[in-house]
Amino acid sequence: MTPVVATGVVPHLDPALPVPRGPLSAAVVSALATGPANPPEPLPAHDVERIDPYGEDLTLALHTCYELHYRGFAGVDPLWEWDPELLRFRAVLERVFLSALRSDTGGGDDVTGALDALLVEPVPGDGVSHFLRDSAGWGQVREYFAHRSVYHLKEADPHAWVIPRLQGQAKASLVAVEFDEFGGGRAENAHSQMFADLLAGAGLSAAYLHYADDVPAPALAIVNLMSMFGLHRRLRGALVGHFAAAEISTAPSAQRIAQALDRLGADPACVLFFTEHIEADAVHEQVLRRDVIGDLLRREPELAGDVVFGIAATELLEGRLAAHLLTAWRTGTTSLRRPLPEHSVGG
Repeated sequence: MTPVVATGVVPHLDPALPVPRGPLSAAVVSALATGPANPPEPLPAHDVERIDPYGEDLTLALHTCYELHYRGFAGVDPLWEWDPELLRFRAVLERVFLSALRSDTGGGDDVTGALDALLVEPVPGDGVSHFLRDSAGWGQVREYFAHRSVYHLKEADPHAWVIPRLQGQAKASLVAVEFDEFGGGRAENAHSQMFADLLAGAGLSAAYLHYADDVPAPALAIVNLMSMFGLHRRLRGALVGHFAAAEISTAPSAQRIAQALDRLGADPACVLFFTEHIEADAVHEQVLRRDVIGDLLRREPELAGDVVFGIAATELLEGRLAAHLLTAWRTGTTSLRRPLPEHSVGG
């Protein structure tokens, strides 16, 4: 058998701990920088009530805790991953975040209606992908890449948590989708590697979490949503709903972004990432809807409300990110916490 040799592989380097954005993230980062003998102090109840569930501080604190389950951080003891005091601290933050998500979404258990609604787009469209296609400059496209890098450099990893929590056709079909996401057995075709190639083609760093300190809360919160749903078995229905919502909405937006990149004359690696998603996610949409959600709800019909919640929470957070991006770009300011270095197309 001819060995498979991956090309364009980014060397493994553990990311540095992020710069705190408030007392919650400072408590987590400070603890991780010292050792498990110094866990963060428990949060008093009156302090919990004042936490902004979508704010920079809670969002970064949660993101830092969750990253211990992925690649960790340089110089941080791996024992932190399951440290009971840190998990207790994280649980408080999760309750604040989850409570806000439930409060800010409509509820219900009409899965078919929630999925059908994702297929309806306003005409004329005024979302992020429409702006990128019609109006964006190269600098704004690169900012969009930086926002999305926090997820796409580990694309599909959060969804793998749900595999052992499914059964039968739901499990088999979700694994089939994940197999595609991970490159079908070819490392160079893994979507995370394709996004690394996109970043290189756009003159950006492909290092894991390189832009974490630059990306504001709205983009980090979407990744937190995936991690929270994936790490909690009780939220397996919500994770499946999230995955379906992401796959259904990707193909049309990816097509518009590919058109934006063609208009700007971007590197072929940038275009390829999105054209790959146009075809792949159109197929994944049907598999997730019919085989994953369909079989899951035949086995566990009581999870219908959780599936709807996963869809609604995804739409809520994507809407918050879209509002942040479009407000910044339409007022001529950066959407990141600090501007990216200048780079010309093809430069």
